[in-house]
Amino acid sequence: MRGEKLLLPMILLSALTSLLPIQTSYGQHLTDEPCTVQILVPGLKGEPGDKGQKGAPGRPGRVGPPGETGIKGDVGEPGPRGPNGEPGVPCECTPMRKMIGEMDILVAQLSSELKFIKNAVAGIKETDSKVYLLVKEEKRYSDAEGYCQTRGGHLAMPKDEGANTAIAGYISDAGLSRVYIGIHDLDREGVFTYVDLSPMTTFSKWRKGEPNNAYDDEDCTEMVASGEWIDVACNPTMYFVCEFDKDSV
Repeated sequence: MRGEKLLLPMILLSALTSLLPIQTSYGQHLTDEPCTVQILVPGLKGEPGDKGQKGAPGRPGRVGPPGETGIKGDVGEPGPRGPNGEPGVPCECTPMRKMIGEMDILVAQLSSELKFIKNAVAGIKETDSKVYLLVKEEKRYSDAEGYCQTRGGHLAMPKDEGANTAIAGYISDAGLSRVYIGIHDLDREGVFTYVDLSPMTTFSKWRKGEPNNAYDDEDCTEMVASGEWIDVACNPTMYFVCEFDKDSV
């Protein structure tokens, strides 16, 4: 066992000396084969080779952030005019337009009549020959008379005690204090007539001291709930009573 332990170092030493040059005490080699070391030096750059084939496409990159909104460009020049279209189908439009116009007028009249009725107190007052309708829509005197005329009547013209009493009762029953009636002196100061231009010769119901033309500006007439007449200015707005002949209603 001891001999084997000595033999292994000797074998290793023998292998090492076979690889290295052994010098004597005089510096001479014991063997004639020198130990050489090879050093690799890079050579000159060669000529460039041929271009290789195109490689396979790489994976898509990430989507970049959106860019800023661009500025709107100027409007371009108008294009050329297009060709004329095919002629339309002839239409006899004149009769149709006329019919539509007449229908529009009729609708307007019906709407006006409906408004007239809605603004009137429910029910009417009658005498033997007249029908009276109280309109609860405030108007100036001239507008009130025009309103009654467009419906075939006038502002109420009490020409006898019976008619005056009927109108006064109408006013009182409606809870009103006064209304316009169809009496004025607009054509001649101090000479009162009815709106149908008939003279006042047989009947009047002026309150004591009336008409007085206060402030030189009272040319129209109102009736109060008692049935008395008072001359008043024509510009204020108030309710009024229209009068219609029974034969025309």
